[in-house]
Amino acid sequence: MMISIALCLLAYFFGSLSSAIILCRLSGLPDPRTQGSGNPGATNVLRFGGKRLAAQVLLSDTLKGLLPVLFAAWIDGTTSVLAAVALCAFLGHLYPVFFGFQGGKGVATGLGVILGLMWPIGLALIATWIIVAAISRISSLGALVAAVAAPFYAWTLSEHNQYVILTIIISILLIWRHRSNIQKLFAGTENKVDSSA
Repeated sequence: MMISIALCLLAYFFGSLSSAIILCRLSGLPDPRTQGSGNPGATNVLRFGGKRLAAQVLLSDTLKGLLPVLFAAWIDGTTSVLAAVALCAFLGHLYPVFFGFQGGKGVATGLGVILGLMWPIGLALIATWIIVAAISRISSLGALVAAVAAPFYAWTLSEHNQYVILTIIISILLIWRHRSNIQKLFAGTENKVDSSA
């Protein structure tokens, strides 16, 4: 029990390391929470920090979800512990203790935990996001479609109910965190990927 709790705490603290904020500071750029959409994530960093920095943020945020799951699997491979660790890493990104609980929307970190638990579903989600974002040129729409699709992928492809439930929770939180984007999508004012706004 103590090991499980320790793994969950480590996952939360690791998830709380905001890649966008840290990398922007190291690059001499402003806090991403004060720029563009105000979201400390790769899409917002892309608008004022460029493709290279955005790619670094995207990779780092994905690893924040993936690495705690892989580490927990090495220590304790039970599905219940892995699901709990995955959720804690995801919540750390959304509500980082080190940055006033003002985190990102969770797309990359959510993808990371799913890749760690169910890599075929993770690849399916990447493909879903790429297709939708490439057609619409709207990153948030790709993320939302992938979030809606994720529970269906998990239900179809996963053998573990804990992972299906975890995926549903992550999807609900992702959609909730994107509520302002949803309003903009309906209003036709959502920024496109190549927009500087």
